[in-house]
Amino acid sequence: MHTLPWNVLFVCTGNSARSIMAEVIMNQLGSGRFKAYSAGFKPRGSVHPMTLDILARQRYPVDGLRSKSWQEFLRDDAPRMDFIFTVCDQAAGELCPVWPGQPITAHWGFADPAALTGTHEQQFRAFFDVQQQIANRVKLFISLPFDKLDRLALHNRVRDLGC
Repeated sequence: MHTLPWNVLFVCTGNSARSIMAEVIMNQLGSGRFKAYSAGFKPRGSVHPMTLDILARQRYPVDGLRSKSWQEFLRDDAPRMDFIFTVCDQAAGELCPVWPGQPITAHWGFADPAALTGTHEQQFRAFFDVQQQIANRVKLFISLPFDKLDRLALHNRVRDLGC
């Protein structure tokens, strides 16, 4: 029997938009059943301002968010992850480390809203759309019957959510 919370790491390249959104949304919607973190393979060093704006407008907490490296989660004192999701195609192609504890991994790709050029309105819409997609995927994930699935079945269900 697994003790709560389940630890979840969302990984992207820059850790400034999608993975940050996923971390915040999972922590809010997971209601103590999940503890989410985020990291980047090449962290930008700051959270994209529009990420913070979108999350704040949706009433998600944004205090203390920071862009960080995945290497923080390989240290001996790091929390042991149960799930690791890549949320951008570039991160999915990175050479991933061997994570302690053999967490269930899957790729949940989302378009990069920070890559969009255009008007402020167009950029805002792109960030909002991705935030909504991530929230929908997280809702599907947290509704899985974790207590009724063995590890292989859980892995398959989690992976299928990314399709």
